[in-house]
Amino acid sequence: MSDPIPLSQHSLALELRSDPVKGRGVFAKQELEGNQLVEISPILLFNHDEYSTHGKYTVLDHYTYCWPGGYALALGLGSMFNHDSEPNVGFIRDIANSLIRYVTLRPIEKNEELCISYGNHLWFDDGSKKEPVASEEPDEPFPFSQDSDQEEEK
Repeated sequence: MSDPIPLSQHSLALELRSDPVKGRGVFAKQELEGNQLVEISPILLFNHDEYSTHGKYTVLDHYTYCWPGGYALALGLGSMFNHDSEPNVGFIRDIANSLIRYVTLRPIEKNEELCISYGNHLWFDDGSKKEPVASEEPDEPFPFSQDSDQEEEK
């Protein structure tokens, strides 16, 4: 396991740590309040053709979000949040500005990992004993599932 990497450029005391099972993740070095913005990640958009031809055959497939017109890769910390079936961080897709905002869903303890939900269509065993809730939607809802209302005009 590597040493923690401090993220001093952030106004919050966060760091990347390695876990032998989950890999790298984001951890709080101090307590955080509930409903606190922890990250705004710009996205890199792959259109459907690019993604179908190349992206889904690479490790990028594990890091992309469904997005109008294709799939988005969150830059910054957005791709570093691990999964938890009971997440402590939610996200909001800001379609118009090509951003994803990450907000705490509850107070976070010092040294606690910040995790989002990857949804019910997991490609790995998350160790959860809970029965997944089936979703009929390919772009299923996540915590803070309401996209910002600045949907891009088609």
